[in-house]
Amino acid sequence: MPSNIITTDDLREFKMELLDDLKKILHTGSGPRFKKFLRSSDVMVLLGISPGTLQNLRVNGTIPYSKLGGIIYYDEEEIHKILLKNSIQLDNYDRP
Repeated sequence: MPSNIITTDDLREFKMELLDDLKKILHTGSGPRFKKFLRSSDVMVLLGISPGTLQNLRVNGTIPYSKLGGIIYYDEEEIHKILLKNSIQLDNYDRP
């Protein structure tokens, strides 16, 4: 006969501790982080461009991408960096 018998109360306490630990991990953000990748259709909507324009941006190396199983993915952070890098700052004299 085992010396330690696990009771329903023990299991309930373990469950509550486990749930508390999981909540802490989710709220602190510790744990694996994944970058957000966009598909071509998402990028076209985001930038308001046509498929041909997106293809030209890929071909000339303006937008980095990854291809996996025939699907092209774009790193969302890279898209934002490119937009910021290419933004035009207007002087006070250029504004209407």
